[in-house]
Amino acid sequence: MARDDIAAPLAANHEVERIEKTRKRTLGNVRLRHHETNEIILIPTPSSDPNDPLNWPQWYKWYMAVVICIAMTMCNFLAAGPSIAMVNITMDFFPGAHPGRNPKLFHTAVAQISYFFTTVALMQGVGNFFWIPVANKFGRRPTYVISYAIYLAMAIWLCFEKRYGAFLAGRIIMGFGAGAAETVAPITIADLFFLHERGTVMALYSSFLSVGAATGLVFSGIITINHHWRVIFQVASALIGFVLLIAFFAFPETAFTREVPSDSASSISGSGPPSEKAPPVSTTTRDLEHSQIVVTQKKKPYISSLKLFHGTLTTESFFKLVVRPLGLIILPPVLWASLVEAVTIGFLVAMTSNVEIAYEATYKFKSWQVGLCFIAALIGSIAGIPVGGKFGDVVADYFTKRNGGVRDPEMRLPAMIPALITAPLSLVLYGVGIEYKLHWMCPTMGIFLLNFAIVQGTNVALVYVIDCYRPVAGEVTLAVMGFKSLFGFLLSFYTNTWVTQSGYLNAYGTMAAISAAMLLGWIPLYFWGKRVRHATWQWRVISYVHWDDDREVGE
Repeated sequence: MARDDIAAPLAANHEVERIEKTRKRTLGNVRLRHHETNEIILIPTPSSDPNDPLNWPQWYKWYMAVVICIAMTMCNFLAAGPSIAMVNITMDFFPGAHPGRNPKLFHTAVAQISYFFTTVALMQGVGNFFWIPVANKFGRRPTYVISYAIYLAMAIWLCFEKRYGAFLAGRIIMGFGAGAAETVAPITIADLFFLHERGTVMALYSSFLSVGAATGLVFSGIITINHHWRVIFQVASALIGFVLLIAFFAFPETAFTREVPSDSASSISGSGPPSEKAPPVSTTTRDLEHSQIVVTQKKKPYISSLKLFHGTLTTESFFKLVVRPLGLIILPPVLWASLVEAVTIGFLVAMTSNVEIAYEATYKFKSWQVGLCFIAALIGSIAGIPVGGKFGDVVADYFTKRNGGVRDPEMRLPAMIPALITAPLSLVLYGVGIEYKLHWMCPTMGIFLLNFAIVQGTNVALVYVIDCYRPVAGEVTLAVMGFKSLFGFLLSFYTNTWVTQSGYLNAYGTMAAISAAMLLGWIPLYFWGKRVRHATWQWRVISYVHWDDDREVGE
């Protein structure tokens, strides 16, 4: 993909417009390659303003992507990491609870301590029903800075808090602050990178969601070898503070409003289906290069970039921005992506919520040994990056070329096949390994494969729905992540009871069957997704979530 020639927008002409009218326009459908030269067309079209993030140097865009990945890592580091010390935390808050001397009280206490982790997972999703409207209305920069300031404050407080109720409240507020980066990241990526570049960057995003949890578990386990579990919060506080400093001093605003050309396509609104709108102005490469030589604006100074607020980005009401994700979730592509996230990440949450207890009972592992097993999760997450990103781009581009240069979002879906195989297999390996006390490598291989599937499969699914509904990428991501968090919370809440009553084999075997069923959903969407998107957009209940203009292609 990197070696492909890039075509810049061409001046409008009768011949190109005539060719564009030969295809049917549908929501999410866009010409990505020039009909004559096969060059990649830049979407969205960059302006001539040097302050436009699309015009920033490529190395600087990748610096921003690295910062986003670090923020992603830290948002899950403290959310999941301390769970590796579940036994010690339980005995600290409930002194009479001991797995050997008083197992009944211990299991009751563990259920209460698990709220420290399940509520964080819940608030990471639910809190974004506030943060995403803020990011869309007031910008990405204030969202990152304010949310991380809350996250840091709670991390420092919990280093010292010893009351159960107050500690639980602190963890809930922590989840509210920590989750913002998880959902704002895809919007930021869309601000910085062109459509044809996003697959790989989104794979990094998906990977570091898993890397954060795995890194937290590994390092937390190592810390507990010679230190009290509260040291985990002290170390995390320093790391969170470091990320907050980077966000404040070296992470400028990425939201940028581009003027839609007067001869561009009509907007998509609630008044009619996308296929009835005029086609976008077609465009050829050297013209853009010449047009960008004339730059009337000046690069904003560094001091100006430190402003927290740069004005409002949209005239839409804050209430509509809050409600829109609730309407989007009923759209079949968004619902399917939500279910994919839920049955992969949700089952990982279920796995980590009792992994220490399972490994301790089966293999007599200590906390730090269980933590080291999550190195497999790190490796799996990293291995999933090229298969979820570059491989997805290659698959989509293959079908784009076969379709005369026109990209449909569904062209990415065949890249779901690796996750369809590895996700169910991972859950079977984990359940069988623990149930029959097989070598510890068996369930650990399950951890590896599940993290691989999360990065690979969820990235393809998320990029697919963002391609379907590009102008509301933030709200789509929020709908997907919010549903995933609710499912993960409910699942982790009942995991220990489920496993106790059914056993690891039956419980995780059922999870494997559910994950396979959800992942298979890509097949009907591949064949009928375009028709489904077009039909469901006309539902009366969806009319309220329609937007005015697609900032990328003027649809």
